[in-house]
Amino acid sequence: MKHDSTRNTSYTVDCEDYVHVVKFNPFDSGDSSSLIAYGGNNYVVVGTCRFQEEDTEVEGMQYKTLRTFHHGIRVDAIAWSPETRLDAIPPQIRFCTAASDRKLRLFTSDLQDKNEFKTFDGHSDYINDLVFAPNEGQEIASVSDDHTCRVWDLEGNEKAHFVLRSPGMSVCWHPEEAFKLMVAEKNGTIRFYDLITQQAILSLECEQTPLMSADWCLKNTLKIGAVAGSDWLIWDITRSSYPQDKRPVHVDRARLFRWSRVNENLFATTGYPGKTTTQLLVHHLGHPQ
Repeated sequence: MKHDSTRNTSYTVDCEDYVHVVKFNPFDSGDSSSLIAYGGNNYVVVGTCRFQEEDTEVEGMQYKTLRTFHHGIRVDAIAWSPETRLDAIPPQIRFCTAASDRKLRLFTSDLQDKNEFKTFDGHSDYINDLVFAPNEGQEIASVSDDHTCRVWDLEGNEKAHFVLRSPGMSVCWHPEEAFKLMVAEKNGTIRFYDLITQQAILSLECEQTPLMSADWCLKNTLKIGAVAGSDWLIWDITRSSYPQDKRPVHVDRARLFRWSRVNENLFATTGYPGKTTTQLLVHHLGHPQ
């Protein structure tokens, strides 16, 4: 692990190829280290990060590669399963990827002899986001440019199919609302679907496009955030289907929105990759700066 002061990054990990996507495991894996996966043109690397803030014996950050998985095609998105456990005997690593061939791939490994993957076919266009059911991890939801949201079991069978009115950009599953799915569409609409009746039950409107990313606040199920155009937007779903707060943030359009997992007033946004003014910005709802 190298400290890198030249570009204002904290630390760098040397990679053998391009990195298209990075995803920390949001679930408790039974280990004090943070699990991280990153995907390139034909591989996914799974490793652990241990930070100085969590372990005083570590200087800065300690990174260790656990396994490199051959993928064979460019990785566009990664989702972690809550079934991933490093404290199990043997350990279990499980994650799912979306690739440029419009397929999902489910990987399961014990970091020893067992390394399996299954391919899920069904989407007819680019897959923009995917997520595991947050409590049991027995289902995966995905959204695509093909104007669908699909829910799969771990064998690749389609359990639900929602037709959208525009490309699906984000899909979220909240651990406290296990029978609801949040789907954000590029046309600026965010819908909640009841997975029992398979019907839409609530919708929110951006009133601007393109909506590129949305997230459901882990610490407050009533809060939804998104970026559309160059603005971030926040909803309280009990108050209105229109945003309670919004602000311009990225000159060259905003790309991603993510809530903090520990504080309902903190969130981050990024600008478009490749733009000269691309930034990652952290916002606090109590502080306009």
